[in-house]
Amino acid sequence: MTNENIIARTQDWVEKAVIGLNLCPFAKAVHVKKQIRYVVSSATTEEALLEELLVELRHLQDTDPAVLDTTLLIHPYVLTDFLDYNDFLDTVDIATAQREFNDEFQVASLHPQYQFAGTELDDIENYTNRSPYPTLHLLREDSVDRAVDAFPDADHIPDNNIELLKKLGHEGWDALGLAK
Repeated sequence: MTNENIIARTQDWVEKAVIGLNLCPFAKAVHVKKQIRYVVSSATTEEALLEELLVELRHLQDTDPAVLDTTLLIHPYVLTDFLDYNDFLDTVDIATAQREFNDEFQVASLHPQYQFAGTELDDIENYTNRSPYPTLHLLREDSVDRAVDAFPDADHIPDNNIELLKKLGHEGWDALGLAK
């Protein structure tokens, strides 16, 4: 498993699932403009991942949004269990709330075992947030605000995605041909 393979698999998922199914109507523009940074973390501990998260937040903060709008911090060697990953998100929230970041960022959670509360592990709606590897998606608040303002009924996106995947079903998901 090389970093190049991890990134290629993640990009394939972004293209086929996130953009292809329009799970995130904002993803296509930044993808086409090549404003997504894909970073594979070598972290094997939560502490090391937190340090890499802070480095990536600072990198995003220091880079012109026209050049780099968002970062996918892929961490295949740590927090592979979803419950541990989910617990770590509290640490992520504390990190992004640090004064140096001035509420500039939010982090979306993506995981191969993603499971919404009240669902069964294999329920298709969980696939809306299922990425090939555990991933922290670093988003600029300004970009999110602009995208939401430009998209009618943005608050319905999660519910629409769940309905789409229920119609698609596991067979339709599998037909996307995403590497397992």
